[in-house]
Amino acid sequence: MDGSTLEAMRTTLRGPVIGPEDSEYNETRKVYNAMIDRRPAAIVQCADAADVMAAVDLVRDYGLDIGVCGGGHSGPALGLLDDGVTIDLSPMRWVRVDPTARTAMVGGGAQLRDLDHAAHGFGLATPAGIMSTTGVGGLTLGGGHGHLTRRFGLTADNLLSADVVLADGGFVTASESENQDLFWALRGGGGNFGVVTSFTLRMHPVHTVGVAVTVWPVDATREVLRWYREFLPAAPVELNGFYATLVVPPGPPFPEEIHGQKMCGVVWCWTGDLAALGEVLAPVNEPGLPAFHFTAPMPYPALQSMFDELIPKGLQWYWRGDFFDRITDEAVDVHLKYGENIPTDLSTMHLYPVDGAAGRVGKDETAWAYRDAVWSGVIAGIDPDPSNAELIRQWAVDYWEELHPYSMGGSYVNFLGAGEGQDRVRATYSDHYDRLADIKRKYDPKNFFRGNQNIAPAGGG
Repeated sequence: MDGSTLEAMRTTLRGPVIGPEDSEYNETRKVYNAMIDRRPAAIVQCADAADVMAAVDLVRDYGLDIGVCGGGHSGPALGLLDDGVTIDLSPMRWVRVDPTARTAMVGGGAQLRDLDHAAHGFGLATPAGIMSTTGVGGLTLGGGHGHLTRRFGLTADNLLSADVVLADGGFVTASESENQDLFWALRGGGGNFGVVTSFTLRMHPVHTVGVAVTVWPVDATREVLRWYREFLPAAPVELNGFYATLVVPPGPPFPEEIHGQKMCGVVWCWTGDLAALGEVLAPVNEPGLPAFHFTAPMPYPALQSMFDELIPKGLQWYWRGDFFDRITDEAVDVHLKYGENIPTDLSTMHLYPVDGAAGRVGKDETAWAYRDAVWSGVIAGIDPDPSNAELIRQWAVDYWEELHPYSMGGSYVNFLGAGEGQDRVRATYSDHYDRLADIKRKYDPKNFFRGNQNIAPAGGG
């Protein structure tokens, strides 16, 4: 990109246009995953939907590649392209809650912390992630699961409408009554169809939740997972609990004597009667006495931000995922093997429940193709030291390759790593892929939006 192109963008757009010669360029191009180091030709920080429309027109007319960055939490940092233009929605971090209708309209650059804070004042929340730094946009477009999923479904199941800037620069609203095919595709199809400048989400009465953290020594993995795989799917949908292998971090609520130890455990969220939490979780002793069991009532935003300081922006990350409809004995053995050999203190594996309310939505009602899944798993190698990048990557790849035969074949799209290949993208969208490709041809026939886990338009492009 030459200087005249940059200047044309700066003249046309209200928000800042940052190029490689600008002092803030290196800081602005940093993303959540420090393993990614790309140099875009420009970063366009859009102030509003009009800026997005103008930026899309300029990028398209100049023949440049485009990436879109919402909350900036993408593991493979798909919104950041070498020599391309990043449409950065981070200035659009606004939320407007309608407490009477129990809805929230959310700007395309908002993070979960923005939504959680705004909605909590009205005693409302919607199922979305487990970290407050996650972007609402990418999470929702990929489907989105979190602490409230068993009771209230996926984030995408709670999407009521979306405002979208298309590849031709046009602006449309997608909902059950407008552009229904696009609305179907946005609920799980990722960022393939346009730039979503705002989301309207259904909210639910959630204020203070029961939180519990239970951990056992990692050598109890077989007993714990065999118990967990039976206990949670049979539990009331008010109980959510994601399973993890981890190294216990050095801080509260964990006692000092287990700091640094390899453990397996569950992080629980209970949205029923708080007085019943102890009774609901009494069975945690069945697989063996936990090394630590903590319970407390907690404002929902506090639970959402509980891991933020432990895993801040700027670490080395490599992750891979899969869906599971069961946890076989063979898979349990794989989890034990790699749990005993976690390579760094922050590396982990999580199994997120996606049954309950999420499983009651019809398979063909949205682009999310795995309504019969019970868990969405992710293996994440994490460390602050760049010299450990290959170590954590190899652990994640080896773990995934041994576990994958016991999976359903595809992954939650937001857990696809960089460079896994088109076969993995197809497996993730499963038999919805062809329908998505037809919709892509209608709304983006030249595949302008391809800085994503890409769905090529049917018939080429």
